[in-house]
Amino acid sequence: MAQFMDVHDGFVGVTAAQLTEAHERDLANEGPEGVHFEKAWLDPESGKVFCLSTGPSKEAVMRVHEASGHPTTQVYEVPVVVS
Repeated sequence: MAQFMDVHDGFVGVTAAQLTEAHERDLANEGPEGVHFEKAWLDPESGKVFCLSTGPSKEAVMRVHEASGHPTTQVYEVPVVVS
């Protein structure tokens, strides 16, 4: 499975509880697409949310976010990881 990082804009002032709720919607919708959302990060001042997932394609990731109510077109495959 490929790994993806996606970016959402427009989440200024969102709380950790609201991010958790959005992440849980992704988890509820991910199965049919073969996607798994691993983590999400939030910068409430800039309104940016970053999600790390695995799945078959960036289009599958985009479909899950769309179904969850927070679509984005900013999905990037991240094939190189350094620890």
